[in-house]
Amino acid sequence: MTAEEIRELIIKTVSTNGGHLASSLGAVEIAMALSEEFDPLKDRIIWDVGHQAYAWKILTGRKDVFGTLRKLDGISGFPNPEESKADAAVAGHAGIAISVAEGFAAARDLKGTDEHVVAVVGDASISNGTAFEALNNCMTACRKAIIILNDNEMSISRPTGALSRHLGRLIAGTKYNRIKEGIKKLEKALGLGFMHGAIRRVKGFFKRMLIGNAWFEQFGLRYIGPIDGHDVTAMRAALKVAKSEDRSVLLHVVTKKGKGFKPAEEDPTAWHGVGPFCMANGNVAKSKSGKSWSEAFGDALCAMAKNDSRIVALTAAMQDGTGLRNFAAEFPDRFKDVGISEGHLVSYAAGMAAGGLRPVVAVYSTFLQRAIDQIIHDVAISNLPVVFCIDRAGAVGEDGVTHQGLYDIALLRAVPNMTICSARDEEDLKALLKEAMERNGPTAIRYPRGKIGISNTCSSNGETRKDSKIAIWATGDMMAKAEAVAERVGAVAVHARYIKPFDSALLAKQRANGMKIVSIENASIAGGLGEAIGADMRFGWPDKFVEHGSISELEKRYKLDIESVTEAIRHGA
Repeated sequence: MTAEEIRELIIKTVSTNGGHLASSLGAVEIAMALSEEFDPLKDRIIWDVGHQAYAWKILTGRKDVFGTLRKLDGISGFPNPEESKADAAVAGHAGIAISVAEGFAAARDLKGTDEHVVAVVGDASISNGTAFEALNNCMTACRKAIIILNDNEMSISRPTGALSRHLGRLIAGTKYNRIKEGIKKLEKALGLGFMHGAIRRVKGFFKRMLIGNAWFEQFGLRYIGPIDGHDVTAMRAALKVAKSEDRSVLLHVVTKKGKGFKPAEEDPTAWHGVGPFCMANGNVAKSKSGKSWSEAFGDALCAMAKNDSRIVALTAAMQDGTGLRNFAAEFPDRFKDVGISEGHLVSYAAGMAAGGLRPVVAVYSTFLQRAIDQIIHDVAISNLPVVFCIDRAGAVGEDGVTHQGLYDIALLRAVPNMTICSARDEEDLKALLKEAMERNGPTAIRYPRGKIGISNTCSSNGETRKDSKIAIWATGDMMAKAEAVAERVGAVAVHARYIKPFDSALLAKQRANGMKIVSIENASIAGGLGEAIGADMRFGWPDKFVEHGSISELEKRYKLDIESVTEAIRHGA
């Protein structure tokens, strides 16, 4: 297939199914060069992050099923070894590819096999702390690995930090590599090996003069680049050189995110992850009306920040995704984007809180997992007032196993000093934020992906239906479902807006009245609300990694829809 044909298939499929568009369009020629220079079933290719790997899927035996992308029982939107041997590793989070590649390479070295190991890393991903640790370990971790740095000058939000600026200088330093190769050839032709030390100093002089510092070579890597990442011939030539080296290589490739689709080229942030859209004009299909949870959070925080100068907002490369765009514009000095560095994000917030501020960490549930150590060690032990606003908490649907936000309750429940709550609607979210700002300790506020549903006017305090023998406790966005089920089975619906600590007095009262306790939560059953309150019947996501598919399809499959829960309670009552 040509690059144009691959892009056309990607655009056509994503226009129907939704998905990650701009990043995959930018990496088409990289995938083509890799598939031509390496054996996808023998060599190990690790993509970081995997949302740039759609072309790789197409070129490694999944062209005919690519139309099932992100659909229930179809192919995943991220690399997955269970789907294809060409996918060396799961790749849904940034920063892990170099470490995994070094592990593959070390295993190869110990076994004495000869497969190549390649990590494809984004320019924002390589600033992640894990990537730095892997670079630091590269010389001793394995004999050789190849790292392709896909530099498109664009992460989900614009990259930040010194490394991003350094890459820009490297792009201007192509003369260095040409002169370096010329000196090598001259040294060999004139037999000047005895002058190795002097020649090395001369090469160092040119390096400093032309690009300031070949930063990656300080890690023992052979640096090649920058290379035009949309020139397959140039890419293949560079990969041949990389394969011939006897040490680890970093191949710096420059690409354009969204290439081949004008709207995505002009605004790669908006076209990072999209729903269905019209291929002809780029108009995205309208979602159901209403405000999203992310927007509601952003609006509420802006309103509070006007009256509270202590409030600062922090994110890890997710300004737009977490609803902080307006906050960043209105309070630029009180907004911090640390890049894809969640561990640093939390420790940074801890320092701010200890310094007298009220830091609000806006983060997806799936990415919060990466900072559990910092939450315990840097925030909770000192009981610091950091507010964690956990977006995409619960099932997220089509993004699948790597992004389902099902584990935050279980992970945080075990942390002393941590308060965990879950909003049922916009007004409740505002109230929980206000309460968190007044609390001298850490707070986690959960809310799901998507639009805010219409909330019933029921008080949901467990005091209605005096004759009921069933109490249904529900977290946040599951409250509307709990009320619908309660109406059908004659139960009391209880909004467990605080999961830790929960309303133990109400629970004790209901137990004393002989009521059966049922829990419904948009989280894993293992370690969740139901376990905390000792519910007699527990409804939530199973103790397994939940696959991709629409929320409604997954709820039916795992019997979390209203009909299934109703029937289960009726038969179990």
